[in-house]
Amino acid sequence: MQAKLQEQLSLADAEVILGRFPERIRAALIARAAEIEYPIEAVIEMAIASFLDTEALGFVDCKPGRGQ
Repeated sequence: MQAKLQEQLSLADAEVILGRFPERIRAALIARAAEIEYPIEAVIEMAIASFLDTEALGFVDCKPGRGQ
């Protein structure tokens, strides 16, 4: 049986990730999500994708190494 790959971060996964960050990082991500009125999972996804590829908006268009 093959695992199903997701193209976007789920809310459940975002909550697990948030729980692992230091409080100041967690607070900053939550504040940013509120500021731009985006779901927290989208903000976390955008942060990770932009770290890996400066041209990416999310995991769907992320190609690590391209934007550096």
